[in-house]
Amino acid sequence: MTHPLIELSTDAVAPGERLRLWGDAVWRLIGGLESDAFGDEAFSGRIVSGQAGYVNLCHLHVSRHRVVRTPGSIRNSDRAYLKVVAQMEGRACFEQDGRQVWLSPGEWSIYDTTRSYAVTNPGSVSQLVLMIPKDLLPERRLALDELMVQRFSGRSGVSRLAWDAMRSAFDELPGLSPRAGDGLADVITQLVQLALLERAGQPTQLTQREALRDRILHYIDRHLADPGLNVERVARALNCSRRHLYNAMSEDEETLAVIIQRRRLQGCARALADATQAQRPVTDIALAWGFSSSTHFSRAFRAHAGCSPSEYRARALERGAAALAPPAPAIGPIILS
Repeated sequence: MTHPLIELSTDAVAPGERLRLWGDAVWRLIGGLESDAFGDEAFSGRIVSGQAGYVNLCHLHVSRHRVVRTPGSIRNSDRAYLKVVAQMEGRACFEQDGRQVWLSPGEWSIYDTTRSYAVTNPGSVSQLVLMIPKDLLPERRLALDELMVQRFSGRSGVSRLAWDAMRSAFDELPGLSPRAGDGLADVITQLVQLALLERAGQPTQLTQREALRDRILHYIDRHLADPGLNVERVARALNCSRRHLYNAMSEDEETLAVIIQRRRLQGCARALADATQAQRPVTDIALAWGFSSSTHFSRAFRAHAGCSPSEYRARALERGAAALAPPAPAIGPIILS
């Protein structure tokens, strides 16, 4: 099963309706943005959008216009993203937090959707826009605020590899399977992170190992529900050897197998403590987090939490109910008349 592409063009509507249609599409596909076309009545645009794992990609072909991200639209957003724009044709100006950068074809930049920004396109442009969930780009040794709204070249260094990956990803979207999409999203995120580290002056040999470690942990977290998740499965999915996996995790005190089980147990513990799941059978929770045997789960959970799953649930729900109970009314001084 592949993710279908979404395509929209303003050519099918009257000129007076085109900007409204475009604004609605941009708001829905690229995040809450306010659009205007400098008063041009001949505005036109085409956008093609698709998904590679957790990364959303859009290719825009549009006449001159500008977009603004306002505090109001930020408050209405439900997730923080880092937005990468690769300039394919034309020039564009990006502004955020007092910084300004002009992009020409073959260059890309990145900015933060949790803060206001503006993009001005004084002429027709072709742009590739990628939205990466901010919480999935590890900030190890990165001062992200200082790296936003900078110009990255698509012609040299790690930033060129990121550029090539972005362009290739969009070309491959029509036939991309969900599993391949997950891997491609990890590759793009890793290369963007490495480009930022390179710009920040960080050494790259160590950060490549760290980036692989982050990819491993991201993959594990997304596939904990799969009972077949193991070291071999992770190695195949990330197209690397078991030795590379072990090298990437060499500074961790836990093995990959232990990490997988611990994160499954932590997920089960959260579900057991959730009052909205109080009637959900314990076995159902265990199976949903990748355990194939209730006996194995009970034994592992007791070793992890020091009590059985049922005991843990009862205590957690009791603590939660106590925390939600209204405070007892204050008793004032007793006055004897």
